[in-house]
Amino acid sequence: MKAMILAAGRGERMKPLTDTCPKPMLTVHGRPLIEYHIRRLVAAGITEIVINHAWLGQQITNYLGDGSRWHADIRYSAETGGALETAGGIVNALPLLGPEAFLLVNGDVFTSFDFRQLPSLEKEHLAHLFLVANPEHHPGGDFVITEGMLDNLSENKEAGQSYTYSGIAVFKPAFFRQQAGQGKAVMPLGPLLRAGAAQQRISAGILPGSWTDVGTPERLARLNREVRAV
Repeated sequence: MKAMILAAGRGERMKPLTDTCPKPMLTVHGRPLIEYHIRRLVAAGITEIVINHAWLGQQITNYLGDGSRWHADIRYSAETGGALETAGGIVNALPLLGPEAFLLVNGDVFTSFDFRQLPSLEKEHLAHLFLVANPEHHPGGDFVITEGMLDNLSENKEAGQSYTYSGIAVFKPAFFRQQAGQGKAVMPLGPLLRAGAAQQRISAGILPGSWTDVGTPERLARLNREVRAV
């Protein structure tokens, strides 16, 4: 299985830190966020990694190179005209990801998740999303889980606990293939996920392990204070 790390965002909420540094290159205990992902992926046997980049992307490629020092094979999907949003960036990278299901990881989350614990997608399913308990900055959540399937909140107001998308998922390329004809289009992922949930084509589960959305300077500072051993 290949993996894609999303690293193209501008990181508006992280200003002023991201004025001169791409968000995935911000550090926890002196190591860039994106490097933690690469180390965990390689430890799980996932060595073929695609990384998209836009804002200050040269800093990412300069630091990571071809990935060989981590025994990884890194290829880059440059968004030279500006970031294409999550789904647009994935569509743009599909030629590098190949025909098989791939792992998707947001570059600006910090997690202890063991990437060896990935599900095999059922034939009729196009994706599997890992969800987490709603963090304090997102109390309403994104989705609910109904019998192992992703469901939209609006359709399940009485169905149970809501959860937040962790930014970690497994996708079949077919989930995005119908969008590929649009070329380099700016396209968020949320609407596609909600459509897939409505069609009951996405399975879901709770992400095991710790997880932090490193979305603001305050959360990054807190993470550096709280993480004693990485």
